[in-house]
Order: sequence, then C-alpha cells, then structure tokens
Amino acid sequence: MIEALERYGAALTVTDDLEEHARAVEGWGYTSIWVAGGQLTTLEPLLRILRATTRVAVVPGIIALDVHGPEAIAELYAEAEAIAPGRLVVGLGGPQRTQAGALAALGTALDELEAVVPRERRLLAALGPRKLDLARDRFGGAVTLLVNPEYTAWVRDRLGGGSTLVVDQLVVLDEDAQTARAAAREPLGFLSRVGGYAAAFSRMGFTDTEIREMSDGLVDATFAWGGADRVLARLREQEAAGADHVVISPLGGPGELATLERLAPSLVGS
Repeated sequence: MIEALERYGAALTVTDDLEEHARAVEGWGYTSIWVAGGQLTTLEPLLRILRATTRVAVVPGIIALDVHGPEAIAELYAEAEAIAPGRLVVGLGGPQRTQAGALAALGTALDELEAVVPRERRLLAALGPRKLDLARDRFGGAVTLLVNPEYTAWVRDRLGGGSTLVVDQLVVLDEDAQTARAAAREPLGFLSRVGGYAAAFSRMGFTDTEIREMSDGLVDATFAWGGADRVLARLREQEAAGADHVVISPLGGPGELATLERLAPSLVGS
C-alpha cells in the first residue's frame, strides 16, 4: 500500500505558473499532485512541484519507458529524495507496443529500478489482467484511467486487498450535456484508439461501434461531468467500488484551478 497518497489528488497542467498552482492545490487540502506523462518531455516539472510544496505527494501519471528510461527515473528519484524525502511516487507505464513487448520492457526496466525505487513508491498504469497482475506482484499498486465504478470493482478484485488502487477520474464541471460531452470527447478521441483503452471499454460492455463513435453512453460511463453534486457522487462511487485514491483531472468547464477549488471543500476531511 502507498500510504502517502491518502484519498484525493489533483492533476495539474505544466505552465509557467506551476509552482503557484501547486501551492494553491496543497492549500486546498489535496494530498497529491499528478502530472500527465504527455507533458513530461523532461522530468523537471516534478522537481519544481516538490520544491514549491511542503506536504503533498508528487506523482507522474505516468512516465512512459520509451520516453524516459530507467537511468533517468533513477536520477529523478535520487534528486527527489534529496529535495523532499518520501514525497515522490513513481508512476510507470510501458511503451506502446504489443502487449507481450510492453510487458517484457516493463519487466526489464523494473529489474533495473527495484534496487533504487522501493516497491511502495512505484505504481503501474494498468487496465488489463496481465498488467494488473504485474502491478499486484511487483508494484505498490495500479493506476487506472477512463473506467466506470463497475470496472473499478473488477480491478479491485484482481489486485486484492494489499495493493493501492488509484483511479484517475477525468472531470468536466459543466451541467450542459452538449458542451460537457464535447470536452470529454477531445481526449477520448485519441485514447479510444489506444489498444489498452479500447480493450477495457469492450470489457465494460461497449460495442466496437460505440467505441468508434464515442457514444454518449461511453462518455457518461468514463467521465464525471455535470454540477458539483453529480461529479462528487461519481468520485465517491469510485471509492465505494474499491479505489484507495482518486485523482481529479479537470477538463473544460470553469477551468482546471476553478474546478479543483470548487470541489475541494466537499472532499477534504470528508
């Protein structure tokens, strides 16, 4: 289990104001700050957040091994421990290859990292059974994205009780169905073509047509959109289904910081 994460985290976009935004999020009571792997052309933003804050865990969600290899990750971890001991949790993901190739690459990288980054400070991005088994056996837990609570319950059962389950929940704080779903479909249009996500959607019961067309049902199952009460209800459904930690990743609506600030009072200390 990865106790440093606690219950609710927040995803931030890398900007020139990253430090200021990180301090605000920490002040609102979130216990972790996440940075999407696609924004990590370098790993320096993670160190920027660590230097700017005093308490939150900092997590890359995730570091792709075909972008930053084990040596770079080991260097990051060593520097993070010097700056803020105990606060960096390393989220890893395999390169986008065939499943067998991705698992082999992960295994090789993990062989190099195990002596440097402790198991309780490692998470694996995992949706399918084989990666979930790897997360259970060799990581502190797993991170999922674009899953409904029913899928979260299945993941929880697969991992067992000894692993941390993180659900990264994409959130659109917007009560207008048309604009909220349009905001959701921007990232979904790319991710639905990635094999692991498409396979997960199929496991949730969606047809190839529903996945290809990004149906309203698929959007509603995988995104939390609507007013604050509706979004908060989805976050708590994910917890009830077995998530130990839920990351709020805002899209559209009033904007990233405004969304996080609006939701924080109902989450912190709840």
